[in-house]
Amino acid sequence: MNSHNKIARWLGRGIVITLGLLVLIAASYVIYMQSHYYRIKDHQKLTIKDPQQAELAPGQEYTALTYNIGFGAYNQKYSFFMDTGRMVDGQKTQGKYGTAVNKQTVLADTNGAVTTLKQQQPDFALMQEVDTNSTRSFHVNQVQKIQQSFPNYASVFASNFHSGYIFLPLNNPHGSVRSGLLSLSKYRISQAERRKYPVTSSFISKFTDLDRCFEVLTIPVKNHKQLLLINSHMSAYDKGGEMRKKQLKLLNHVMDAAVAQGDYVIVGGDFNHAFGTKMLTHFKNKQQVPDWVSVLSSKNITSKMRMVHATNEDQVPTCRATDIPYQKGVNYETVIDGFLVSPNVTAHATNLDTQFQYADHNPVKLSFTLQ
Repeated sequence: MNSHNKIARWLGRGIVITLGLLVLIAASYVIYMQSHYYRIKDHQKLTIKDPQQAELAPGQEYTALTYNIGFGAYNQKYSFFMDTGRMVDGQKTQGKYGTAVNKQTVLADTNGAVTTLKQQQPDFALMQEVDTNSTRSFHVNQVQKIQQSFPNYASVFASNFHSGYIFLPLNNPHGSVRSGLLSLSKYRISQAERRKYPVTSSFISKFTDLDRCFEVLTIPVKNHKQLLLINSHMSAYDKGGEMRKKQLKLLNHVMDAAVAQGDYVIVGGDFNHAFGTKMLTHFKNKQQVPDWVSVLSSKNITSKMRMVHATNEDQVPTCRATDIPYQKGVNYETVIDGFLVSPNVTAHATNLDTQFQYADHNPVKLSFTLQ
């Protein structure tokens, strides 16, 4: 009887010690993450690398391209651990990976995105989810690789994801992340500024969500006006869309002010909003509409700007769901990437069909003329 009591006491002590260690580890990790958490201040001046001298002229056609390259991970076989969904029959789905499959995949997908850009030869390129030194992309410096591939372009980089080591998922941790927005320009950029989007401050989400922002590039025009070219990446994991409403409010304010002073304005990027109610359910698939999709319409943006709907948006989506590997006709698809332009810009857009070979997004190309 006494031996049984001793064993029970030792087991109880072991459980208490184990639980205490787990609490200590959890508390230490929270302290570690909090010590690495910060938000970049608003109105940060950005460095313009390899500045160009040519200036834009009214009446001439130019091209701009927006492309979320998904840190070189999201080829057709990839699914992301934070993405969940439901099939039409109600079956729940969830992505698998926290990092790219391997370094070779990151290099191949990055090179594929570069090749896509080179084929289009845009005057301007706006890219999102471009890593510099991240666990998830095996520390491949995508920014440097892209800059080296386009030596005759000016480039501007703005950080929008900088985290301590994220231990999720436990079997394939996302790790530490250094990532952001990269913009390329064949033309002179007189100044570049990072604007801070509102983001969630909830205890867990603030560590895993991006430090959302948009780049504002000021590009001189020969008629003594200027083009404000904006590279934007809005929130995705935003239940109820509250953060996105606040982000749109800020973006609208910036666009309004620029149009009011006679500037040309073009906003491109990943809006994480379906481009109109129609696009929410337009493409046939075997999944329900995921929770992360909101709708962008003329009601959400200032009357001084307009959405540029791609001429082929009915045929070519720009984003696919990543809770499962990609199969055409199975994954949810929609259009969430594109451009907004001011009234003094004539423009049309085309969604480029890459079959999601290198990313979970297709690029969008804008052809425009400054009036």
